Amino acid sequence: MTFLGDQPQDIEVQIRELILKHISNPNSIILAVTAANTDMATSEALKVAREVDPDGRRTLAVVTKLDLMDAGTDAMDALLGRVIPVKLGLIGVVNRSQLDINNKKSVSDAIRDEHAFLQKKYPSLANRNGTKYLSRTLNRLLMHHIRDCLPELKTRINVLAAQYQSLLSSYGQPVEDQNATLLQLITKFAAEYCHTIEGTAKYIETAELCGGARICYIFHETFGRTLESVDPLGGLNTIDILTAIRNATGPRPSLFVPEVSFELLVKKQVKRLEEPSLRCVELVHEEMQRIIQHCSNYSTQELLRFPKLHDAIVEVVTSLLRKRLPITNEMVHNLVAIELAYINTKHPDFADACGVMNNNIEESRRNRMRELPAAVPRDKPPGAGTQGDQEGTGNWRGMLKKGDEGAPGSGPASPHKGLAVNLLDVPVPVARKLSSREQRDCEVIERLIKSYFLIVRKNIQDSVPKAVMHFLVNHVKDSLQSELVGQLYKSSLLNDLLTESEDMAQRRKEAADMLEALQKASQVIAEIRETHLW
Repeated sequence: MTFLGDQPQDIEVQIRELILKHISNPNSIILAVTAANTDMATSEALKVAREVDPDGRRTLAVVTKLDLMDAGTDAMDALLGRVIPVKLGLIGVVNRSQLDINNKKSVSDAIRDEHAFLQKKYPSLANRNGTKYLSRTLNRLLMHHIRDCLPELKTRINVLAAQYQSLLSSYGQPVEDQNATLLQLITKFAAEYCHTIEGTAKYIETAELCGGARICYIFHETFGRTLESVDPLGGLNTIDILTAIRNATGPRPSLFVPEVSFELLVKKQVKRLEEPSLRCVELVHEEMQRIIQHCSNYSTQELLRFPKLHDAIVEVVTSLLRKRLPITNEMVHNLVAIELAYINTKHPDFADACGVMNNNIEESRRNRMRELPAAVPRDKPPGAGTQGDQEGTGNWRGMLKKGDEGAPGSGPASPHKGLAVNLLDVPVPVARKLSSREQRDCEVIERLIKSYFLIVRKNIQDSVPKAVMHFLVNHVKDSLQSELVGQLYKSSLLNDLLTESEDMAQRRKEAADMLEALQKASQVIAEIRETHLW
């Protein structure tokens, strides 16, 4: 930096920046000083004031050196506000000259001489000008300005004070009784964790579902909709069902649909409920883990004082959840296994469904019996065949000409021209059209599977949430505090767990100092409001 004499080269820039820094504050009052013996219209002070206060609402102009104006001139127009447009007014003053200062002229004498000059030169304006009037005006403007700003200022101070009080409370006082402090923190964390699950936490999350609300959503929305989306007949086609029926009949043709085929197929479908049930357990476990972070962030901020204690609590809760997960999974697995262990065809709901279907089947059988005589060849001796022989096992036989027994897939021949051959050992053609008996048998099995599957699905939808609540949620909630106390409340761990972070003492002191300053500011504001404003 280059200096001119004893001043830096950019002294003008520095002065201008310093002035703008202060007068740019919208709460400041600008005092623009201009000499009376210069052109006021081009005053540098007024020019800078107009940059930040173009309307002149917070500018007070002061005209100095009234006694140094050229002979035959005066500042009447300026003092009457005709030259300088400012809202707070314009006041003229007479300062001490350098000779007066050298001669040690007192301020009181200078004010007396100033008043005499104003009475002589500007008698009609003498009471509204001068140093005393300027002092009173500035005090009045300042006090009124402070009074106008007091409500907002008071509110801001109160808000800040409350924030720093809360911050200071979260920092807490230096630990004196380690045992009591540790037990208190553990108890509070356990209580907040349980309250978050029960929906009674002090800090309620508004951005997303949390705790017990999310667990409820998992049970009745996520898990419920997933189960409802499982098709009772998903993964099964008609050929699968027909093959199961055939395999269940053994070497003998069957007059009725085998019950074993129904059990085999329905178990396969019920098994599909296990995966979404285990996924439900996993989602609840993840939410139980998220609650730890929620409590740390919102409910027990004083744990931030002791990072090692916070980490230890997180580890204990995580470990507890980790231990309960396989137990809960095993229970849910057993719920599905129980359903697979015994297919209760005597279930009231299932019996009702079977009754309706049996009536339909009986009606169809009677219809076939009425049509049977027309289908028996006249040359067939009495007793040579039965209805089962005529129907086969659901029309699972064909008529082959003599010598064509090994040619499966040939079309049916006339009964009196061929021999009846059982085709159970022939693979089911995938593309061939099913006979009416086969179609009817498959439909019966499908209806039975769907009816029983819906019963089991309803049971699983009800029992899985109950199992998760009992073996995971409630168990963790009930045993959390005892687990924390058992793992952490040990004399050998006290010093380590209750070690504050390095900067905690410094932040506590800064918060206390700021709170004290805000309290003093509030007292000053209260005193100002009671001060008489003239």
